[in-house]
Amino acid sequence: MAFHSLCVAQCTGASRRLLASVALLAAVCVAGADCGRAEGSMAAPLSMHDAIAAAWKNDPVRIELETNQESADARAKAAQSWFAGGPTLSGEYYDDRISGDNHGYITWQGGVSVPLWLPGQGTATENVAKAEAKTATVRLDVERMSVAVRVVDATGAAIMAMRRQTAALATVSALRRIEADVQRAERSGETAMSDQQAVEAQLAQARTEADMAAEEIETTTSQLRTLTGLPGVPDITQADEHWLALTRANDGRWIEDIDPRVRATHQAVIAAQNQMKLVRRSFMPNPEVGVDAIDQGQYGSPWDTQVGVNLRVPLPSAVTNTPQESAARDRMAAATRQEVEARRAVRNEMAQVRARLVAATGARSNARIEASSMLHRAEGMERSWRVGETPLIEALRARTDAYRALLDLNRAEIAWHAAVIRMGIATGTIP
Repeated sequence: MAFHSLCVAQCTGASRRLLASVALLAAVCVAGADCGRAEGSMAAPLSMHDAIAAAWKNDPVRIELETNQESADARAKAAQSWFAGGPTLSGEYYDDRISGDNHGYITWQGGVSVPLWLPGQGTATENVAKAEAKTATVRLDVERMSVAVRVVDATGAAIMAMRRQTAALATVSALRRIEADVQRAERSGETAMSDQQAVEAQLAQARTEADMAAEEIETTTSQLRTLTGLPGVPDITQADEHWLALTRANDGRWIEDIDPRVRATHQAVIAAQNQMKLVRRSFMPNPEVGVDAIDQGQYGSPWDTQVGVNLRVPLPSAVTNTPQESAARDRMAAATRQEVEARRAVRNEMAQVRARLVAATGARSNARIEASSMLHRAEGMERSWRVGETPLIEALRARTDAYRALLDLNRAEIAWHAAVIRMGIATGTIP
């Protein structure tokens, strides 16, 4: 069975009765996110595409990588030159007056020369620059993937903080209702002071939880705003079974080959191979060829001006070639190792993403059952306490358990949606 079909079957296998019992619960969760956004004075929810695009545009690493790409392109264009470097100008002047004898012997000499490419060296240099430019391009994809993951994590944290506050405020409202009943009973002498103290303690704890959630909202939304540069929280609930259906999560080899990290390390291997070829082509210093001119005056000699050609050919030496070859081999070995490690890391990460998605699917279903049961139990315990069948402390404990179950449900919901998006990021198929 396809992987996404397994997830869909698990998600939709709950009974209609269970879905009906948690419908109100889900509405509370969604309303919590909306209330959190309103309290934070933020705009309407962003789509994940908008958030990731904004974070990518706001990413400082992108500017650095784009500069690296432009620099590599410039080096590739410069390598198309006819000569291996710029021209060299030389000039000499001789005068016998410096030695104290003034016989009119003055010599001017000047020349210009240019370095020549060794056979195949120019093409090899251009190929190295082009390979480095492609490496920088793929590294942009790696950084974009990293930015997308950070957006998903920051979004999940922000939404979880909002829903935590909503659940805490709902608990505060329920405890206030109980507190009012306890106060009326205490004035009529029907309950003990210890019950009032227990309610006050539980209410104070719930308020503290709401205040801590408010602080967490401010922190997480600030981090998200810094990341994207925009107000608002992306709508993570857009990720559903439809997203999974569009991924090729079962084709592990295809996912591995298209992963930007693998492509970046593979491109680095190609660049190292081109560097090795360049070193082999650069087996000796570049020869130089040029033109010289001499103007000299010696006792009225008629041969005072001469023009000629000069050629300079440095011979190869192991002193200079061996370090270059060793560096190229080291670079090739490091690039090969990094590609193997990247493939292993991607393979392991995909296994983890699949396992996380399966676990999140099960946890989501179980959390729905738990939250529905605990909320019904809390309501039942409160009604039972009102008629005197259950101690107040048991009703308060049931309300606390319901709050924790609601948090577990919110956490499971967010984890499932985040796992779906992470699968889309890993396969490069975010709708």
